[in-house]
Amino acid sequence: MVAGAAAGLFLAGLIGIAASPQTPPIFNPGAPGAPSRVISAAEAAALGRTSFTADDVAFMQHMIVHHAQAVEMVEFLQTRGTHPTVRRLGQRIAQSQEAEIALMRGWLSDRGLPLEMPDMGGGHAGMDHSAHAGHAMPPSDTPIMPGMLSPAQMQALAAASGPAFDRLFLEGMIRHHQGALDMVDALMAQPGAAEDTMLSDFTTSVVGDQSAEILRMQSLLSDL
Repeated sequence: MVAGAAAGLFLAGLIGIAASPQTPPIFNPGAPGAPSRVISAAEAAALGRTSFTADDVAFMQHMIVHHAQAVEMVEFLQTRGTHPTVRRLGQRIAQSQEAEIALMRGWLSDRGLPLEMPDMGGGHAGMDHSAHAGHAMPPSDTPIMPGMLSPAQMQALAAASGPAFDRLFLEGMIRHHQGALDMVDALMAQPGAAEDTMLSDFTTSVVGDQSAEILRMQSLLSDL
């Protein structure tokens, strides 16, 4: 009787083991010539947060500034534009890019990285730095990164209104979006870039969303 009970418990234990889902091991490749080792899920997550390059960091820091100018352009649109469809599109662009700014800032903060590059000098996307030492100078015609409007172009946009503004906005935002696509292409050309899962997903989203918005804006522009 005792032997039968023991056998039953042993069999139940075997069934329990067989029924338990087995988590597949996670292997971390070793250095050249060194063996791989099994790591925990927590270690794998930590490695995922550190698998980035200097190019990844620069991309995120620059894209924050790039997106911020798009949001600023939409702020002009709400008071100076007249085309209702252009306004609605602008609002969607601003909402999307504000959410992406929060994502990029979070990505940098989670990794203990600065939100701005030293070469940005803390400047705002539309800020004009053409006046120095009390001497007023014409606004610069040079954008600070691909697709961004220069300070002079931002001033022209802010001064326009009505249908003229709508056209300038669409032309400027099409260039702006194309600049973002060019920045993604430049990042992808760098060795080891965008291997971080979150960053890879973000760049894929940027390409898909902004490519579609470019087509929509080109269609609207042809109808003005």
